[in-house]
Amino acid sequence: MAKKEQDTGALQELKSALRAKSVGNLYFFHGEETFLLHHYLEQLRKLLLDDLTESFNYHRLNAESFDLQTFADAVENLPMMAEHTLVQVDDIDLFKLTEDVRNKIAEILSDVPEYCTVVFTYVTVAWKPDKRLTKLWDAVGGGTIVEFAKQEPKDLIPWITRHFAAKGKRISSELCQYLMEITGGTMTALSGEIDKICAYSGADHIHKTDIDAVTEPVLDAVIFQITDAMGRGRYGDALAKLQLLLKLQEEPTLILGAIGAHFRRISVARILLDNGKQVGDFMKLTGQKPYPAQKAMDAARRFRPEFCRKAAELVLETDRKLKTSFDDPQRLLELLILELAQEARRD
Repeated sequence: MAKKEQDTGALQELKSALRAKSVGNLYFFHGEETFLLHHYLEQLRKLLLDDLTESFNYHRLNAESFDLQTFADAVENLPMMAEHTLVQVDDIDLFKLTEDVRNKIAEILSDVPEYCTVVFTYVTVAWKPDKRLTKLWDAVGGGTIVEFAKQEPKDLIPWITRHFAAKGKRISSELCQYLMEITGGTMTALSGEIDKICAYSGADHIHKTDIDAVTEPVLDAVIFQITDAMGRGRYGDALAKLQLLLKLQEEPTLILGAIGAHFRRISVARILLDNGKQVGDFMKLTGQKPYPAQKAMDAARRFRPEFCRKAAELVLETDRKLKTSFDDPQRLLELLILELAQEARRD
């Protein structure tokens, strides 16, 4: 049977099956957007189970409770006073099990009873199938592999707007974009932040001050704000953003690593721009999504190639000092920002 790879087609297939109330017998759920993963898992539960018999027909296994016999029994158990059973297996890397267990699981997955739906979820354990293990991979391929990828801004902005509206609040598209930037843009993070913002704000219309009052920005978002401030000549703002990270007790090594990674992306974007390339070329080369790719290209336009090379040297030197000197890490990071600012002033 042809394997259904991790793509939007598999998610659309799942949606269609749920609408038709005719789902498959084997699924593998994974991906960065765990909010969607749990949403569709709950839709499966609602479709296949009922409150009266759920305790008999719903079997959930994890690293502590999973073993071959327990799994086999859960799959084979006939539904009690119902038409379906649901077996959910959380964070078990099938491809790392022993060969004997893998082969027996492959046999089970290749012949799941019609009344049973098996769902493997991957949240804390990465989904990394080993296609060299052909017997197991062929059995896995008989199911549907659904990747719940991080959503694009064009899809998230209406979703954010609807969630604020459900709580009687209005928010502009610009503030939706801002909220996505500082939270990392996953539905999981956004959902919690929307609840906090709505609880804090006493007005019908959400303002930026409401967001800033209760939302802690993620590391990458602040790093972008630092480089963006530099590109716009607001060097004091760049230093203030660094101090915010330090106040939030982010590890200096993580901060430096994020700064280095961001400037590497900007350097790549700068080289591409100098060679007449566009954002699509950056996406192909780096694997970045459209929105962050465009942000990197926009940032690169504000810096000279010489600045990008110098930034890499300064980051490496700061990394060496962090690892070999007894200097205060906070002071070293502040010096890095000041040195970068001095270099940027030459642009």
